[in-house]
Amino acid sequence: MTTNDIRPLAGVRVLELGNYIAAPTAGRMLADFGAEVIKVERPVTGDELRTWRLYSGDTSMLYRTINRNKKSIVVDLKTQRGRQIILDLVGHCDVVLENFRPGTLEKWGLGPNDLDQVNPDLVITRISAFGQTGPMSARPGFAAVAEAFGGLRELVGDPDRPPVRTGVSIGDSIAGIYAAFGTVMALFQRERVKVPLSQRVIDVALNESVLSVMESLVPDYQAYGVTRERVGGRMEGIAPSNAYPCADGSSIIVAGNGNAIFQRYMQMIGRPDLATDPELQTNAGRWRRREELDAAIGEWTIQYGRDDALKLLDEAGVPSGPIYTAADICSDPQYAARNMVQDFEVDTGGLEKQVVGFPGIVPVIGPASLPIRSVGPDLGAHTSEIFSSLLGLSDDEIGALT
Repeated sequence: MTTNDIRPLAGVRVLELGNYIAAPTAGRMLADFGAEVIKVERPVTGDELRTWRLYSGDTSMLYRTINRNKKSIVVDLKTQRGRQIILDLVGHCDVVLENFRPGTLEKWGLGPNDLDQVNPDLVITRISAFGQTGPMSARPGFAAVAEAFGGLRELVGDPDRPPVRTGVSIGDSIAGIYAAFGTVMALFQRERVKVPLSQRVIDVALNESVLSVMESLVPDYQAYGVTRERVGGRMEGIAPSNAYPCADGSSIIVAGNGNAIFQRYMQMIGRPDLATDPELQTNAGRWRRREELDAAIGEWTIQYGRDDALKLLDEAGVPSGPIYTAADICSDPQYAARNMVQDFEVDTGGLEKQVVGFPGIVPVIGPASLPIRSVGPDLGAHTSEIFSSLLGLSDDEIGALT
């Protein structure tokens, strides 16, 4: 079986009208599994992500990562000719992905009704801050705002300090994953029955995507009157589970909150009194005494270096692990065994290209991550190819457009 045989979306063509992270993440996932994703970028500057976290050169590794396995074309959507090209391309596509503010595509004559007239089987996946309907639909918003609206920001950080943000654009990424999932659902349904336009428009809101991973935040409030609060490195209601310091200055994560695990855990750290304490036999009791438990565990971990502490925990069957940096990930044998860091030669702004590792494709199909076909393309690298092969434009016509 070849790699192409296990790319389930081979033969699907996607037109991506998205910038930044949310819609491009959806496009990346579809491309990872075989879809031909044609990324439409504005002239001269392209997707703004090209210059985000740019340390040298003209294209960031963030762009190269989010837009891997795609093709880049340049089209000016602010011109009538550019919008007509989009309509012409839509006739050759299965999916359109977009993350403009609601109403923008309609203003350009590229709304769902316009696209449906060109291609009545088209799946249209739309990502926005608050969705395409409702009183807040017209408002702009990035992931930071959505994470606050969705309830996540309130729970991140320490209780005696203002809320903080996670170190990645998690709201955008979650929305992108939902968008990819919704797209595949619509494609699957389309293969079985004739689907009306209303069911081929996938509406993903950033704030709702965040809310959907907040577990029982709302039910706990309405059922019990419980308002969850920030608890630092812990997870509310679960103990003991936290980060603990080691003798070498590093910290480790230990999740000893299962009932049976807790018994082994406490015996191993030399606290049989805690292992047999009646109140600590359930998670509720352990949570009430979380400060005491964390202090006891910290007194044990601080006696050992990271690797020694983890070895002892592993031998006792207690879930634990190091807190990895990028360097740790790059040298880890587990990631290597599953092809989860894949090397490419890329332009990093120096005199010569440099070998750079990129995160592998998830989920794994087979024994290891599928190979990445290409990293995010240079701006407009595929304009001539797409315009010629799909639209039949001549070199002169393409030259006049670009």
